[in-house]
Amino acid sequence: MNPTDISAPDYFHKVVDCQWACPAHTPVPEYIRLIAAGRYSEAYMVNWVSNVFPGILGRTCDRPCEPACRRGRVEDETPDGRERKEPVAICRLKRVAADYKQDIRHLLPQPAAQKNGRRIACVGAGPASLTVARDLAPLGYEVVIYDGDARAGGMMRTQIPKFRLPEEVIDEETGYVLDLGVEFRSGAYIASLKDLLGEGYDAIFVGSGAPRGHDLDIPGRKEAAKSIHLGIDWLASVAFGHTTSIGKRVIVLGGGNTAMDCCRSSRRLGGEDVKVIVRSGFEQMKASPWEKEDAMHEGIPILNNLVPKAFTHIGGRLTGATFEKVRAVFDEQGRRSLIPTGEPDAHFDCDEVLVAVGQDNAFPWIERDIGIEFDKWGLPKVDAETMQSTVPNVFFGGDAAFGPKNIIWAVAHGHQAAVSIDRMLNGEEIADRPAPRTTLVSQKMGIHQWIYDNTVSPDRRLRVPLRDINVALKNIKIEVELGFDPQLAFQEAQRCLNCDVQTVFAPKLCIECDACMDICPMDCISFTINGDEADLRHRLSAPALDASQDLYVSDALKTGRIMVKDEDVCLHCGLCAERCPTGAWDMQKFLLEMTHAGPGCRNAGAPPPLPEPPQPPSPEQKPRARQKQKPAPAPDPQNA
Repeated sequence: MNPTDISAPDYFHKVVDCQWACPAHTPVPEYIRLIAAGRYSEAYMVNWVSNVFPGILGRTCDRPCEPACRRGRVEDETPDGRERKEPVAICRLKRVAADYKQDIRHLLPQPAAQKNGRRIACVGAGPASLTVARDLAPLGYEVVIYDGDARAGGMMRTQIPKFRLPEEVIDEETGYVLDLGVEFRSGAYIASLKDLLGEGYDAIFVGSGAPRGHDLDIPGRKEAAKSIHLGIDWLASVAFGHTTSIGKRVIVLGGGNTAMDCCRSSRRLGGEDVKVIVRSGFEQMKASPWEKEDAMHEGIPILNNLVPKAFTHIGGRLTGATFEKVRAVFDEQGRRSLIPTGEPDAHFDCDEVLVAVGQDNAFPWIERDIGIEFDKWGLPKVDAETMQSTVPNVFFGGDAAFGPKNIIWAVAHGHQAAVSIDRMLNGEEIADRPAPRTTLVSQKMGIHQWIYDNTVSPDRRLRVPLRDINVALKNIKIEVELGFDPQLAFQEAQRCLNCDVQTVFAPKLCIECDACMDICPMDCISFTINGDEADLRHRLSAPALDASQDLYVSDALKTGRIMVKDEDVCLHCGLCAERCPTGAWDMQKFLLEMTHAGPGCRNAGAPPPLPEPPQPPSPEQKPRARQKQKPAPAPDPQNA
């Protein structure tokens, strides 16, 4: 194998599994260390730069970072022998930064003192459009956001129930963006993209979401229509206060997060017998595992492998629904087919049905003769990197671009579109994307001391405290999750393995004593003869079988051997660097600065210098961050 080029931006970025998995590439270990130090405002700002909505995402994010968390791969078995896969509660720690920060408005960019003469229109005031505005307004662009609703937020406000996301959190974080000099035209529904193009905007960003719910065309649907509602429309009606009650017996059709929001909202609006009925098996449901757990915690059963056949009714009054029982069969490619079991159909009585079986994009306001091409699914043809449509100055993002996904993806699309718009309006090729900037900063404080706390905490993941269920179910606006308090946040933050503090190897200093290999608790360091990757992975101290993570391969050493490190299971504990007698190993913090709109994204504009890294404190001044303390008694720990 060739020696690893650790100067490549993606190499150590990929080793920070959580940051690599986050669509906005939020520097997770960095803000977790700040939370452990009680520096909540700084932790909030680290998040704000990347994901724009820390308080919102700290409650509602789909958490792509957590399945990637290294902690879930390296933990030991529980005392009773069960395997445990417990990532750090990254999402809920993000909320801690939002809950305990001080006033951060003085840390935000200020509105541009002078406009640059360029006008940008954003259609929809959801997370994607707000991200575009956040990135471009401080640069002097005149950004106008159009939305048919009275307040900004888009689906964050209309489709996420208040017991999960309080309105004041949405108001605060959308307000930070609008206060950057953005013009928000509320109650302004765009009926024609052609007309909007005619208003002379230099660029238009479409972040209008996927506002149309799938319906079911089965017998009884039309006759009982008064009691059958599309889930996303019903949630919006609840959000605006138009719907304040529901029948006692409710069936929710669908297995996604919208279905979970529908069933939990129904419980709070008077539903006493609420069921979720799903075509797929429980494990194949699209809803996040924690969303399913929350629904079942509130006494809502989830019935699987049932396909709706008909709605039953008497004189137009809904009486129930009939389902065919099926089982899943998978072919060699993993494609699923639902096969009837032959058992008798199941029938469930109900007063109302909420249909949450998917969402579609709806673009009746985009004329088909203006140059925007659509695919066979009715989605605009959009470049996945630049977010540009087939009309050069029209960009799409969020659910409007590639169909329903989640908030953090919408934010990532907004950042990318802002870079494209900025480059395009500065006369540069938008497909030429400058790479992120990276730095490595040594964490040495002494011979055997580090700036960061490298001790691996044995604690299990902590449960997020919940409001008493009897109180929570009485009011749809009462937030259920209470969040971590500072002490619980500290304990959970200690579980982070600091994957951004990298083990950096200097072959010229190595004397091949193998001391690092001997002391490594995970057997992830080997000194061996080079070979091809497939062979080498099986010849290491512990076979490196996860090919999704790279091997760190050194130049040839004096004996002709090479050092090979399996990045997959490294604890970043620093024992190799402490043990090395020559300093061939060092622990260096990896900093990644993503390319955002502004001079740094342009070929003609020199990027601003990175801030000077903080000087390490003297041994007498032990850093506050990540110092071990005696933990306070914690609640019964289990997966959050």
